[in-house]
Amino acid sequence: MRDTESPRTGLRGTRARLAGCALLVAALGAGVTGCSSDGSPLSAEPYDAADQISFGGSLDEGKSADPDKPLEITAEDSDGRITDVVAVDASGRHLAGELAADGSRWHSTTPLAASAQYTVRVSTEDEDGRPGRKVLTFTTGKPGAAKRLGITFGPEAGTYGVGQPLVAELSEPVQDPAQRAVVERGLKVDSTPSVTGAWYWVDDKKLHFRPKDYWPADATVRVRSNLEGIKVGDRLRGDAAKPLTIRTGDRVIAVTDAAAHLLTVHKNGEEIKQIPVTTGKPGFETRNGVKVVLAKERFVRMRSTTVGIAEGSAESYDLDVHFATRVTWSGEYVHAAPWSVGSQGYANVSHGCVGMSTADAEWFFDTFRQGDLVEVVNSEGDVMEPFGNGFGDWNLNWDKWREGSALTGSGKTPETAQQVARLRPAAA
Repeated sequence: MRDTESPRTGLRGTRARLAGCALLVAALGAGVTGCSSDGSPLSAEPYDAADQISFGGSLDEGKSADPDKPLEITAEDSDGRITDVVAVDASGRHLAGELAADGSRWHSTTPLAASAQYTVRVSTEDEDGRPGRKVLTFTTGKPGAAKRLGITFGPEAGTYGVGQPLVAELSEPVQDPAQRAVVERGLKVDSTPSVTGAWYWVDDKKLHFRPKDYWPADATVRVRSNLEGIKVGDRLRGDAAKPLTIRTGDRVIAVTDAAAHLLTVHKNGEEIKQIPVTTGKPGFETRNGVKVVLAKERFVRMRSTTVGIAEGSAESYDLDVHFATRVTWSGEYVHAAPWSVGSQGYANVSHGCVGMSTADAEWFFDTFRQGDLVEVVNSEGDVMEPFGNGFGDWNLNWDKWREGSALTGSGKTPETAQQVARLRPAAA
């Protein structure tokens, strides 16, 4: 059993400690500044650390800070040290920084925003462990003449399947790895429920974001840029960007077994339908791998000349097709193929599409939405390319995907979409 103090005993103990402090002060004189009621210097009110630290780098007294220079804070007192620095601008963006191991210096590691107001809270301690504090507010100046990096997020606001990647289109190319890292840190993705995800640089002007696994069903996903006014590179600063919110619906996945000539549909983990199909015949094999529904067209005219088959040749065709669900930009669909009903479930006779009866195609068309997943297995065709012909993002495993990020490509720990808020940088 733990001993407890009575109120009377506790009062005597407090008086004894106070008396001890008084005797200590009397014995040591002015060299001792006093002690708290519990004898711990950490319980004292923080003192003004203005004389203990100095600000440099981007700050010049009486002037706006230069946004092209880092913020530097130095402990001037050799007997004291900096213990923490928190710098936030008026919009809630945190300025990341690095503190020396001995607490002698702190400097920012991400760029300051131009034309912004920052509040910096510096915590210190002296040689006796007493806490100090200094709060500074400053503004940054206007940037020099520079291009603006515009960012457009996609897809459009709406409800999508769980396979839909986010897209960030840049107005200017960004090639330098350090500049790409600045861009990624400024792109904030929040998902409810939270997920582990990362950006992938498709090319110098386009990034895709996807989770490690598919999005959860019925999730809300928000993406926005914190790059406005931030220096990305010489003569290039972030511009304002319109945020985007999308939602996901049910988890709907179709798996087409080309060898078995059968398409199986799963909804939220349960099998709901099997459909006999035909896929690509030799020489026109359907691509293996995971594809994301790009669009739906109730009617489309399919002509062989659009895929390089000469008109009038043995393989030429010109067909009116109904209930066509597009999965590649090169012309691969899941669609009604009443002319091949006799082969559906038995043989592969198409030019690469997945064909089925009109009734089944209408059901598929009504059931699937943009962002839902269509996977093909056991085909003799190539694997769906990750980029350039639709969304083949899911055909890269997670390790390969992370290699396409300027932040995680070196093998850093994956970030969840909620953690990204702190790392890229955070909103309050």
